[in-house]
Amino acid sequence: MKEKKRCAWCLGSETYIDYHDNEWGIPVHDDRLLFEMLILEGAQAGLSWSTILNKRAHYQKVYHNFDAKKIAKYTEKKRAKLLSDPGIVRNKLKVNASIVNAQMFLEVQKEFGSFDAYIWQFVGGKPIINKFKRMDQVPASTKESAAMSEDLKKRGFKFVGATICYAYMQAVGMINDHVTSCWKYKLVKLSS
Repeated sequence: MKEKKRCAWCLGSETYIDYHDNEWGIPVHDDRLLFEMLILEGAQAGLSWSTILNKRAHYQKVYHNFDAKKIAKYTEKKRAKLLSDPGIVRNKLKVNASIVNAQMFLEVQKEFGSFDAYIWQFVGGKPIINKFKRMDQVPASTKESAAMSEDLKKRGFKFVGATICYAYMQAVGMINDHVTSCWKYKLVKLSS
């Protein structure tokens, strides 16, 4: 049986391959999952994505499956508990950002009806389909991720720089950055 061609970044790890094959780049319109990925991308800043993927199940458990309403009400006691939990990234700024971001997320939902309606406006409501042949052609940020970052920051969100926003856009399928030789490229393109 012929091995499927994949984006080079996911090779060498079953966790990465599973994430690549089943999630990365597939358009997401579910507010809970959009929020989860926003928090996880922020937690990843300065770390490897494999670190976050390996901690993801625990994040889901201790963050109430990324229920923004519950996270927005976290107390100092809950913050302290999170900061002592080795199952997540124990960075005070990132933990605090997750709570602030939950509060801001709820504000955006109120204003736009859903976070989905708000966040997808940065790509005109449909995925940007890139045609990169190699991973070294993929940028770290774009004008769209910079615009998203700027607007999120104005609204009070934390850990949402242009590079984090670009990684987020890739993860939730706002941008198809599967290389053209990857088996997922055409599938994601067709589903967009």
